[in-house]
Amino acid sequence: MKAIIQCGGRVRRLMPYAMVLPKPLMPVGSRPVLELLIGWLRRNGISEVIITTGYLGCLIKTLFGDGSAWGISISYTEETEPLGTIGQLSLLRDILDEPFIVLNGDVLTDLNLSRMIGFHHRMEAAVTIATVARQTKLDFGVLDGLPNACIQGFREKPHLTHFVSMGIYCLQPSVIRYIPREVPYGFDDLILRLLAHRAPVFSFQHDGFWLDIGHTDDFRKAQELSCNDLPPAFETMGELEGTSVA
Repeated sequence: MKAIIQCGGRVRRLMPYAMVLPKPLMPVGSRPVLELLIGWLRRNGISEVIITTGYLGCLIKTLFGDGSAWGISISYTEETEPLGTIGQLSLLRDILDEPFIVLNGDVLTDLNLSRMIGFHHRMEAAVTIATVARQTKLDFGVLDGLPNACIQGFREKPHLTHFVSMGIYCLQPSVIRYIPREVPYGFDDLILRLLAHRAPVFSFQHDGFWLDIGHTDDFRKAQELSCNDLPPAFETMGELEGTSVA
């Protein structure tokens, strides 16, 4: 199975760091996020990776090359113009002829990818989205009840729990026909279009470790970690033949 790692975006939330390095090269301990991610994919049985590049993509290509140092095959695409969060797949329409993984290049997780892929096949899903529970604290008191009616309850600055996308997806190749060629297109656009066509879209819940380095709070958490602090799924990542880009 192929994995597509999306590394073409530029996140202003991480300025000024992102002026020097693309998100996937932000360090966690002594290693870039992307190196840990590639190691995680290899440990989950993925042998072929396609990295979509854009902003500062030359740095990624220089550091990771063809992937042989990590025992994995790496090839690249390049956006001449931003294509949104899923539009890059239109560049790969001719080579994605079996189910494949798409993931953001700035996530860290110990998700069991094999279980997710197995779930995707059992459900005969068009798309399976890895999800995790996240809490959001509201800075306001929340009233329960209808407007202009008797108040039924009051919650002071509650924490609300939502299941959010982890930025990791399993897709059928038939999904690509819904993505327009070489124009900006978001993952939200794709999912809404699939739902409108009653395509089977499933979520796969993960209860373990997950950080999205593109968000400031998670980036700060990552800086507090050393590679020894990461979950066991990361223990030997990036250490094949003693090699590291760091």
